[in-house]
Amino acid sequence: MTSSRGPVVAGLMLTMALAAVDATIVATAVPSIVRDLGSFSLFPWVIAAYMLTQAVFTPIYGRLADVYGRKPLLLIGMGIFLAGSLFAGFAWNMHMLILARVLQGIGAGGIQPITQVLAGDLYPLRERGRINALFSTVWGASALLGPALGGILSESISWRWIFLINLPIGLAAVVVIALRLSETVERRHHKLDILGTVLLTTGVLAVMLGLQETSYGTALAGVVLLAAFGWWETRAAEPLIPPWVWRDRVLLGSFLGSLLVGMILIGPAVYLPTFAQGVLGAGAIVAGFVLAVQSIGWPIAGALSARLYMRIGFRDTALTGLALIAVSAVMFTQLTAASSVVYAAVCTFINGAGLGLLSISVLVAAQAVVGHEHRGVVTGGVVFFRIAGGAVGASLLAAVANGTLADRLGGAGSVDDTIRALENGGDETVRLALAGAVHNAFLAMLIFVVAGFFAVAVMPRRFTPRS
Repeated sequence: MTSSRGPVVAGLMLTMALAAVDATIVATAVPSIVRDLGSFSLFPWVIAAYMLTQAVFTPIYGRLADVYGRKPLLLIGMGIFLAGSLFAGFAWNMHMLILARVLQGIGAGGIQPITQVLAGDLYPLRERGRINALFSTVWGASALLGPALGGILSESISWRWIFLINLPIGLAAVVVIALRLSETVERRHHKLDILGTVLLTTGVLAVMLGLQETSYGTALAGVVLLAAFGWWETRAAEPLIPPWVWRDRVLLGSFLGSLLVGMILIGPAVYLPTFAQGVLGAGAIVAGFVLAVQSIGWPIAGALSARLYMRIGFRDTALTGLALIAVSAVMFTQLTAASSVVYAAVCTFINGAGLGLLSISVLVAAQAVVGHEHRGVVTGGVVFFRIAGGAVGASLLAAVANGTLADRLGGAGSVDDTIRALENGGDETVRLALAGAVHNAFLAMLIFVVAGFFAVAVMPRRFTPRS
């Protein structure tokens, strides 16, 4: 692969920023969109449709990138994403907007894994920690800035520009990548694993829908479909996910570690701003700042990860990250109504540093243990498990938090309902119930961290990198 690295990396960062922003940008535009399109009951699907389709198509893009090349698959993903953005910007009802978000998600499914595959292609092992930390910073900062940007655009211009703004930025990135990135792909006949693709797509979609809607029957059906997918992959001529992937201890540890990254990441992202506003009485800007500190610790640790994994190995670097996350998780459980936002920010900084070490080390380890021809499928697996971990973690933590509220307030309730009650003048009992709910959610996160030590320990302490 020959490329002008600087311009190409800039183009890749733009594409990743767009995909990350669109995951969260619509959250603050709810009033404007519902006012124009109606159907408030359908609005959650505007967010869920994007996230679900992105997760489903991530491993598919990863495999196809190995077969047909990184550049064409990235450009196809960007083309689909931009088409979805155009349709979303001109949506005339909520159903059209949801379909446009599905299209966006299908395109976004190729952006994050392929940009990180290209980072592995463009940079040697010693430099991958730094460049992947940079990509992680772009992804994290963009996701955090999304709600603020969505609010500004919907209030100052129109909510439609939340989506239309993607077009000039995305087209600029496409032009740079198309002109400055060149790769050589071995041309040979391939037999696409169509049945495997269908089984994986429907299985993952059913599991994630079941978790989101708390429909255990749907989730169980998804598990059955995924089991059928696993059976078929041992028989397919060119499997979508080769069976040998699961027999490699480095890859297995990397996938499990990435699953835990997603599960751990979701706790502070969802519950810390809630705690800061509902319990500590901080404003939205301060609450956002408390969480944004995580995006400072993450890239700093990620940039240092290469020095660590070159010296002590990938597994021990990941375990060091988990140790930092464990410290932050214990600190999170000590948050009380008397805590300061500065203490909460320190917690998120340490958590971000741990996630930086963990996420970069498992990603680079997965890329290093395989050759160039399999880097797409393993990177797609790492990204997919991180997204899936977020969905699983969100469902489990919501069950813990909402169960605590129901127990303390004497009836069914949710975190959202409690926040609204506090905004409408809820008493101290409601405030303390919310504090207890968030405390128990952080206790559950601590359990995730302990599980993470066992997951990462699957990896061998040392191995010889192939690429």
